[in-house]
Amino acid sequence: MNARAQRFNVSHRARSKFERRGLRSYFAYRDLGIERATRGKVVAHVIRALPGKAPHGEWHYHDCAVQFVYVLKGWVKFEYEGLGRRTMRAGACFYQPPSIRHRELAHSKDLEMIEVVAPARFETRDAKPPAQDRARRKSARR
Repeated sequence: MNARAQRFNVSHRARSKFERRGLRSYFAYRDLGIERATRGKVVAHVIRALPGKAPHGEWHYHDCAVQFVYVLKGWVKFEYEGLGRRTMRAGACFYQPPSIRHRELAHSKDLEMIEVVAPARFETRDAKPPAQDRARRKSARR
């Protein structure tokens, strides 16, 4: 990357705000200024759980090159295609390979995470449940 094309950036917590606009309605997001600093190459934000809001649990995937998350506080439970359910607690850092189907199942009331994604503008697409999940749902209906 050309260093001149990018900008130095500092985001101080005291001067930053969490906003309710973002990918999920049950989270608030604090932009860390990385998208602007990298001219759209990378986005980074702190994600905080909103009181009284719960995840939808819908299967989806992200059309991106890189996505990783560091859990600052609390815990979050995901289900991944081919991997099953995973609970990440404060101090956990996880990388989600591009286009892996997943869904959030639950999170603690005090959840806070840092998420980094490249490129900054990426698509989130709805996905059909993996075959094992569809089979499990079918047998539960019987």
